[in-house]
Amino acid sequence: MTRPGAITMRGNPKDLAGPELKVGDAAPVFEAVDSSMKPITLSDTSGSVRIFSVVPSLDTPVCDMQTKRFNDVASTLPNIKFYTISMDLPFAMKRWCGAMGVDNMAMISDHRNASFGEAYGTLILDLRIECRAIFVVDENDTIQHAEYVREVADHPDYDATLAVAKALVEK
Repeated sequence: MTRPGAITMRGNPKDLAGPELKVGDAAPVFEAVDSSMKPITLSDTSGSVRIFSVVPSLDTPVCDMQTKRFNDVASTLPNIKFYTISMDLPFAMKRWCGAMGVDNMAMISDHRNASFGEAYGTLILDLRIECRAIFVVDENDTIQHAEYVREVADHPDYDATLAVAKALVEK
């Protein structure tokens, strides 16, 4: 499935592979690797509320800020698991985290087979990178919040994301 012109990059329409997920959808399975090259799947993250923060590359300004912001918040919300997903190589993720002091969230690299990007509808086809998106997934693997940021250079709605995640752990 392709979603033509689903997002823009510097105003230019970009096609995304995969479905547009919505609240109430089952979180799709995926297989990627963590920053140590260890395989990671949806089931490896299950059992708690999760925020999947999807970024094109940690080495760009908005992705850097987005990841640092969620890392800072993660230290105050121990009942929510935070993940950053990108096509960055695991080695680059580890380097970036070390340089930036990011240690409250897990990194997931989708570089091998774009499994996450195709399953969650975040893969920008012609660039083979992820778009900017946020998913809040509950402990039962159901999507409770989904945001595909229309312009890749824009920030997601951090407040809406965190409000949904906090409400889920306060139930």
